[in-house]
Amino acid sequence: MSNFSDIFKKSFLEGFTGGDISTGRIAATLCVTALIALYIFVIYRVVTRKTFYSKTFNISLLALAVITSAIILAMQSNLVISLGMVGALSIIRFRTAIKDPMDLVFLFWAISIGIICGAGLYEIAVLTSLLVTVGIIGLDLVPTSKAPMMLVVNASELDAEEAILNAAKASGKVCKVKSRNVSVGHLDMVVEVRTAKEAELVKAVSEIAAVSSVSLISHDGEVTF
Repeated sequence: MSNFSDIFKKSFLEGFTGGDISTGRIAATLCVTALIALYIFVIYRVVTRKTFYSKTFNISLLALAVITSAIILAMQSNLVISLGMVGALSIIRFRTAIKDPMDLVFLFWAISIGIICGAGLYEIAVLTSLLVTVGIIGLDLVPTSKAPMMLVVNASELDAEEAILNAAKASGKVCKVKSRNVSVGHLDMVVEVRTAKEAELVKAVSEIAAVSSVSLISHDGEVTF
């Protein structure tokens, strides 16, 4: 009569043998993963707002999903392979910094699709991809307030500050001095403004007698509400 120890040893040794994963399942898993990864490729291309589109990063998303799916299939087939892959993957270090948070979202999306499809849960992979797409595109369409701009003014007289601020206040509601540099007979100012009359503001400030130069600079940073 077999005791618990014998049953445990038998079950453990059976894990070292190959699992029953058919060629058809492997092909179907990789094909479904590739199709969803191609969908991620298209969505990333559509929603990216970068000045320079990184095609290599987008291609890596597709490849990463398929490779992850293949790893999950291999780990399901044999216990030795799964333990070996865990050890091999633990020594990998990624040195490339992800600067855009949206790139990190797509990277994790691709890896998740590979894991889910590798486990054979195709419906979850499809529904997750659709839900993530709706979330990304829907939230991207939510309107935000107009980002403030920086008015950089160089004047030859210190008394020109009041006239500069009056011109800035006349063109918009937001007017806040961010920097003020005063030297002998010279004034440099940086004023945060929020206005839709950009050309009129620059013209009004440039017409001040003591102003030698004026610049209006926009930025793509976070919007202050």
